[in-house]
Amino acid sequence: MMAKLCLGTVQFGMNYGVNNQIGRQPTWQESFEMLDYALENGIDTIDTARAYGDAEIVLGEYFKNRKDKKKYVKVISKLRPNVIEQGSDIRNVVIEECKNTLLRLNLEKLNGYLLHTPEYIYNDEILSALQELKSKNYVDNIGVSIYGLKEGEAAIKTGIVDYIQLPYSILDQRGSKMDFFRKAKQNDITIFTRSAFLQGLFMMDYNKVPNNLHKAIPYLQEIDEIIKKHNIDKITAILSFVCAEKDIDYLVFGVETLEQLKIDIHRYKNMSIPEMCVKELKQCIDNVDDSIIFPSLWSNGRKAE
Repeated sequence: MMAKLCLGTVQFGMNYGVNNQIGRQPTWQESFEMLDYALENGIDTIDTARAYGDAEIVLGEYFKNRKDKKKYVKVISKLRPNVIEQGSDIRNVVIEECKNTLLRLNLEKLNGYLLHTPEYIYNDEILSALQELKSKNYVDNIGVSIYGLKEGEAAIKTGIVDYIQLPYSILDQRGSKMDFFRKAKQNDITIFTRSAFLQGLFMMDYNKVPNNLHKAIPYLQEIDEIIKKHNIDKITAILSFVCAEKDIDYLVFGVETLEQLKIDIHRYKNMSIPEMCVKELKQCIDNVDDSIIFPSLWSNGRKAE
């Protein structure tokens, strides 16, 4: 079954991405129009987080004004990064953070609540608090958003995780090449992948790529050559490559404008990619440096994923 689209909302709450074409975050009205269009066109899952600036507040205002939409939408949010301080009451912090997120979102319940600090997966008190949120019906599913697969492996071993979100793109194929997706699915975990466009890096003109990312250009050129050889437009190729991975359940993507959203949904609905193109894209990329595939390591990147 092909991965479904999940609308990411980091752009709704902050100026985000290396290739932000409007140079600002959308207005609330613009965000509302994008949410309306997404829901009207088959997207029923929304990803957000406390760390995404005003995104939870924007969504809360949307649900306040569109009360009829609540029953059709699955919202996933995340625990504020590095929120646990030394000596704090861990259980209380986690429970109250989730309750505050629900208040901001104008929701009674979350479909998912994820750890946004991957290292928290090793903290039994935090995991216990997540289980309590689930047992008390504040959330339906619990999980973690990761960068490295080490924390993902630890999440699988807990036996309590329902959702794992991680990066996956043509440049970052660790999830499939290191057999992580298969292991997660064997444990009935729902997989969300993000960064298909790598904050817009894939769509940039080479002469506009920031100096600190120049070492990505040879990879981007090779990818473009393969895509052109198979006569596919780049957005279709990027989306199709991710969705060709059978173990991915949701592809999380973000947009800055309604026009971008319309294009992405249209390309998704009309996806088609030759198997040989996927094979060549898998073979041409290997062991890409973390400083390219992890935006948190970009000197001018926004660590909000």
